[in-house]
Amino acid sequence: MRIISSVATLREMLGQEIGVSDWMVVSQDRISRFADATGDHQWIHVDEQRSRLESPFGGTVAHGFLTVGLIPTLMESAFRIEGEGLIVNYGLNKARFPAPVPAGSRVRARMVLADISDVRGGTQMIWDITMESDADSKPVCIAEFITRHYPAVPHAESH
Repeated sequence: MRIISSVATLREMLGQEIGVSDWMVVSQDRISRFADATGDHQWIHVDEQRSRLESPFGGTVAHGFLTVGLIPTLMESAFRIEGEGLIVNYGLNKARFPAPVPAGSRVRARMVLADISDVRGGTQMIWDITMESDADSKPVCIAEFITRHYPAVPHAESH
């Protein structure tokens, strides 16, 4: 994991790849639990037998929104900015899924700092995220991901 000493240091890295995450397995169990959490039980995600027989992917695949939802965890495995107290996932400007994520495959993310600006009380960062899979040479997700970072606040002592 890369340790970045401050947001000021990160500003100097604009346009650079800041990190590459660890690989993460996207298991059928994870996909099924996501389907349960969201109510999206489309057969290409949860019906292994039907997906093997009828799906153009040859088996079940992860939901696109599950793939996007892994970005914060993958970022966390790649780098940390010292002095941060709170990180908020602020949104996406765009997201595309050029290739599927087959159940059981591994994914990782590459993060390039595309923009950094001050917001009230903190810093907004826009990240160009490219997610790769060990199952395909094409990216499985390309996203412009926005985060807001707020500094750590010292805890007041109670008396």
